[in-house]
Amino acid sequence: MQIFEAYHPHEGRYDNMEFYCRCGRSGLMLPRLSLGLWHNFGNITPFDTQRQILCAAFDAGITHFDLANNYGPPYGEAELNFGIHMDRDFRPFRDELVVSTKAGYDMWAGPYGNHGSRKYLIASADQSLKRMHLDYVDIFYHHRPDPETPLEETMAALRFLVDSGRALYVGISNYPADMAAKASQIMQGWGVPLLICQSRYNMFERSIEKGLLDTLDAAGMGCIVFQPLAGGMLTNKYLHDIPKDSRAGSDPRYLKPDMITQDKLIKIAKLNELALGRGETLAQMALQWVLRDSRITSALIGASRPGQIVENMKALAFPALADEELSAIDRILES
Repeated sequence: MQIFEAYHPHEGRYDNMEFYCRCGRSGLMLPRLSLGLWHNFGNITPFDTQRQILCAAFDAGITHFDLANNYGPPYGEAELNFGIHMDRDFRPFRDELVVSTKAGYDMWAGPYGNHGSRKYLIASADQSLKRMHLDYVDIFYHHRPDPETPLEETMAALRFLVDSGRALYVGISNYPADMAAKASQIMQGWGVPLLICQSRYNMFERSIEKGLLDTLDAAGMGCIVFQPLAGGMLTNKYLHDIPKDSRAGSDPRYLKPDMITQDKLIKIAKLNELALGRGETLAQMALQWVLRDSRITSALIGASRPGQIVENMKALAFPALADEELSAIDRILES
């Protein structure tokens, strides 16, 4: 049996309180960068590497760990592994953590393991709590809209999770502006407001700028964005080709090689030049870019090694992007 040395977090992890931002019109503060456990916490990543990533994140002040019921691979594995990490390292610090999970995509066979029914969401929440060895999660999301289930039923399930103590807050993910507005209205009528919406956002995917951010702001909801680096495209990995050890080269489930077009490569190279001119990496500039909007509460980062956490955190130390730099980025993206 492997013996783990006791984990002692860095004592200065909260020295920079400006790193935390209030989530919408709530009392909850989230770190500007949060850690997503989407890709690298299943059975494809050594357990000790997972531990190093989690500890590096917490040492840096990242208090928010984001999961979902079907993160892995296989489904549920990320939550199972996180439960072990909680018991071994993070149990003494539970009250310093914001742990979120989700349900809405396929999880188990049959008619009750997918979408947005009360049956699925409550059963999934109970399973997630068992896997993670938690009494409650801080945030529970409906992972995607379900047009076949009445929105009132889905929202009632979220309300029940709060009322029953399974979740402190609830949110939505991948919702368009009109459905987000309706969902918020329903929940506000019950006195259980939606805390947050999780959406894809990066330089290549800007659809949330066309109404969703305004909707969330009006509803008092926070916004946390995933894939701020466009699955790794907005890094220096793909400046010349597709490396074998990259996501597109080794695990193309979510970033397929044909998504890295010649047009994107040209834009990536120009963006990289702009970042180097600022003395930073393309990834660091891309994180600054998504966080430039005050309506964005936090950006979810992934990591395959602890050094990536350190490099991503440096993005917050650079000067804010100037208006002329933002205009230059827009010209590159529109070319």
